[in-house]
Amino acid sequence: MRLLHTSDWHLGRSFHGVGMLDAQRAFIDQLVAFVRKEAVDVVLIAGDVYDRALPGVDVVGLLDDALVRLTGAGAQVVLTSGNHDSAIRLGFASRLLERGGVHLRTRLEDMDQPVLFPLGDGAGNGAGAVNGTGPGLAIYGIPWLEPRLVAEQLGVGTASHFEVTRAATERIRADVRQRGAARTVHSVVLAHTFASGGISSDSERDLSIGGVGAVPLDLFEGFGYTALGHLHGRQELSPAVRYSGSPLAYSFSEAKHRKGGWLVEIDADGIGEVREVLWDAPRTLAVLRGTLEDLLASEDFAWAEDAYCQITLTDTARPAQAMDRLRGRFPDTLVLGFDPEGPGAAPKASYSSRLAAADSDLAVCCGFLDHVRGRPASDAEAAVLAEALEAVRLEGVSL
Repeated sequence: MRLLHTSDWHLGRSFHGVGMLDAQRAFIDQLVAFVRKEAVDVVLIAGDVYDRALPGVDVVGLLDDALVRLTGAGAQVVLTSGNHDSAIRLGFASRLLERGGVHLRTRLEDMDQPVLFPLGDGAGNGAGAVNGTGPGLAIYGIPWLEPRLVAEQLGVGTASHFEVTRAATERIRADVRQRGAARTVHSVVLAHTFASGGISSDSERDLSIGGVGAVPLDLFEGFGYTALGHLHGRQELSPAVRYSGSPLAYSFSEAKHRKGGWLVEIDADGIGEVREVLWDAPRTLAVLRGTLEDLLASEDFAWAEDAYCQITLTDTARPAQAMDRLRGRFPDTLVLGFDPEGPGAAPKASYSSRLAAADSDLAVCCGFLDHVRGRPASDAEAAVLAEALEAVRLEGVSL
């Protein structure tokens, strides 16, 4: 059998104000084509299928289309919910969908109820066809576990990511042992969590507030393969524990990611080869830094003219109309920042400290202008401000 490990589709997400539905639709086209070409038996989606708990109608329609096309291509789908999903909404009609080859694991009570597949001579007959003696594959799904909400139901006294994840994996191990008493059963676990050793990026949201949400890797020991979701960079934590990453980049911190997933081979002897799968990116991401004139003139930046750009200007003073000028060469500049460099750069003191040091009303006004636009007031601008202040004084208004 062949399993394709994916996660973090984040359907409905935008990229710095740019809608990504067309790019996500293009990813699904690649995914369906890959499933057909490689004869993938099961597509795994390890959480964050949607980007929000209440996805738009067009977003729901895109997932519906994806599931119909994947099952039509001959694959079954096993998916679980992430911290962006509404587990209840995503899990709607799960028993009905299971008949069509879409297996949802979004409820705690279903964590130790695996999707079963035969291996060996019986492989390819679909889920639920495991006989009583032949080897089989059991795929379990751990939905996103919010410690404060699930600790009591899982019977743990401490509402932490570690405790609730340990309780969940212990339940699954118990089921694997029971099923393995009569025949050989190989296990695959989907989980949406932050496992120790994973490298995060800006577009994942914190798994916990006010504490570290990471769980130790050894909680997943003993399973044939653990398909993780949440971190957006594809990475291998151990041969049997991996993140597929997101299929598209959702922040500029992912500019150097090579997006893809993992194709997992499994037979009667267990997990075999695991090889990387790569997706074509719809747009290049460029993270550029330099002075405005260098960025506009240098051929070294020609490659970024058709990219989504995050640009940091290093001019000693903020250039006028910087964004408009940059978009003349880089039309899809989405983020613009300033980090002055060189001997003429203004000291990076806080605005409050500079305000406290101002020795006149004119200095306060000029300092505010410098703060909001990153460029000191010119002599002409200072003269206008001084004239306005004098007019206020003549009116007898106290400053």
